[in-house]
Amino acid sequence: TTYQHHLPLSSHPPHQSIMVAKRSKSKERKPEKKRVVEEEEDVVSDESSSEDEEEEVPMNDDDSSSSDDDSSDDDDDEKPEVVVKGKAFSDQNSKWLKLASKDDKNKTKKTSQLLSSSDEEDGDDGDDDDDDDNKSSDGDDDSDSDDEELEIERQSRLLDAERQQEKEEAEDEMRDMVDRHTEVYHLPTKEELEQDVDRVIPPSEIRSHIDSILEVLADFKQRREPGRPRSDYMEALAAFMADLFGYLPELMTYFLTMFSPAEALEFVEYSDKPRPMVVRTNTLKTRRKDLAMALMKRGVSLDPLASWSKVGLKIIESPVPVGATPEYLSGHYMLQSAASMCPVMALSPQPDERVLDMSAAPGGKTSYIAQLMRNTGLIFANDLRPDRQKATVANMHRLGVKNVIACVHDGRKIGYHFKQFKFDRVLLDAPCSGLGVISRDPSVKVQRTLADVNKCGHLQKELLLAAIDALKFKNTTGGVMVYSTCSVSVAENEEVVNYALQKRDIKIIDSGLEFGRPGFTRYQNRRFHPSVALTRRFYPHVHNMDGFYVCKIQKLSDKRPGEEKPKKKTGDDDSDDSDDVAEGVEEKADAAPVDKKTTKAKNNKQQQQQQRNGKRSSKHPKRKRKNELVEPESKKKNKGDLSLPPSKVNVSKPKKSNKKANKLSAKMTMPRRKKTTEE
Repeated sequence: TTYQHHLPLSSHPPHQSIMVAKRSKSKERKPEKKRVVEEEEDVVSDESSSEDEEEEVPMNDDDSSSSDDDSSDDDDDEKPEVVVKGKAFSDQNSKWLKLASKDDKNKTKKTSQLLSSSDEEDGDDGDDDDDDDNKSSDGDDDSDSDDEELEIERQSRLLDAERQQEKEEAEDEMRDMVDRHTEVYHLPTKEELEQDVDRVIPPSEIRSHIDSILEVLADFKQRREPGRPRSDYMEALAAFMADLFGYLPELMTYFLTMFSPAEALEFVEYSDKPRPMVVRTNTLKTRRKDLAMALMKRGVSLDPLASWSKVGLKIIESPVPVGATPEYLSGHYMLQSAASMCPVMALSPQPDERVLDMSAAPGGKTSYIAQLMRNTGLIFANDLRPDRQKATVANMHRLGVKNVIACVHDGRKIGYHFKQFKFDRVLLDAPCSGLGVISRDPSVKVQRTLADVNKCGHLQKELLLAAIDALKFKNTTGGVMVYSTCSVSVAENEEVVNYALQKRDIKIIDSGLEFGRPGFTRYQNRRFHPSVALTRRFYPHVHNMDGFYVCKIQKLSDKRPGEEKPKKKTGDDDSDDSDDVAEGVEEKADAAPVDKKTTKAKNNKQQQQQQRNGKRSSKHPKRKRKNELVEPESKKKNKGDLSLPPSKVNVSKPKKSNKKANKLSAKMTMPRRKKTTEE
């Protein structure tokens, strides 16, 4: 009450009255610092006016301190002055009125600092800091507001700046797109390309040409050069892609006929990338879970292959060779690509069946068939090359397969070798050009031509007809075969299957595979049977697998189109039938084999009529009697000519070649001999 007696009741705020006694002691030890309040409007004016104002302010402070025992000085320590714009206050309450106008957020902070600080240090340091703040300009007020910014305000400001930056980037991108779409791409002419023959074109420049051509083809009507047809752009695109990826130009042109330009580029890019390594668990010896645990203990990083496979494992990373682990040598798994499992899954062999694998080496699919059959039934593993069958036999022993017979036959004659021993199911993984496994064999890019592709297609037609002939049809579960290739060409897939539909009594059924693209029902000017859409195609850029083709076929009967009833075969008919089969394979799918058969049948009928008319063949001549004289031709001609006398007729004596005839003529008498000659 003594400290507040000489001041108005409102001079000391409630939260500052506690520290008054402490502040008075600290002020006795140290001299009081003078505060200076300068007016911004009179800075350029006389120095005398500014000195008078500086003397007024400490006089007011001294009067209040002498009457109230330095209580007002303590108040000054708690509430520092602020630089005042314009005329300063002259009454006693100017300081605390000025302090009361500051932000209430700093009051609690300053009071906590005063309470926690010591008597000597906090009094002087707080006054010095307040003096510096009071002498700051408007720019300092802005910095204080930044320090006092809340966290949510700072985050909001950052978000606004980020949105503004995104908006500017979007506008720049829009301008680039507009410029790119409005400008016309200049396609290099042949003369310009010939000038750049000696120059080494960097891959980045070739890639820019490819991207530009794809953009033009996407909106050809608006983006093309006047007078340039679409074929020029397609030829240039094929040439640039062949140079960039190292393909033959004719092979790249073939891909562009199968896919759209953008998809063809994607297919070629993914064909160069390696496929993930996949192993198939041998369920005859172990389970997939146990195999995964054993490989993980060796540091192998792996994942399940996919939801459609219960035995596949995808190897991500391995510190040890996957083909040399103890598990591999003991036959717990087999290295096999994911695409090569699909034909066996489509075949779906059952236990105790008789199955034929026409191209078995090196035995990956054969062992999978035996695994699904649970080592029962009988499997014939055939291959043309004996040296490749060595690997098949070795893998069967390693994997513990016991129901396989390895044989070496020409697949085109397999129906003749097993004529009386037909099979319930047949798997034909035909030899092909390998256009789907370029990642494993990059030499295909420069070694395969369209002539090689067509040659493989001709061989596959022969193998497919032989496989159908070796298949049963009087069976509830059997009578099914699968045709597959590791190629993406139409000449080796859809054309072969469509040819078999015309030559044999078969039908295409659903393969049972839930993934994969349907086969082509049309290609350029060719049209295939609608059931060809049930076949499945696999691509590297779509399924991350090797390029593959799978077709499942069911045999309906042994009849062949164009034959109404089976005829009894003779020796001539057998030769005719064999000739028809050989000629039918060489014909195209659209040609009808009826004309040649009808012409041969007509020739046979004509021969039969000639035999009936009495014209005998030279194999069975008329027998001659003994002692029969041969009548000369001249006598035959003149036999009916009775106008000439007998003496004038030229009669030639018969030749007596036999010894017996000579003996008989020697025993005759002269008159008898004359009589016979006259006759």
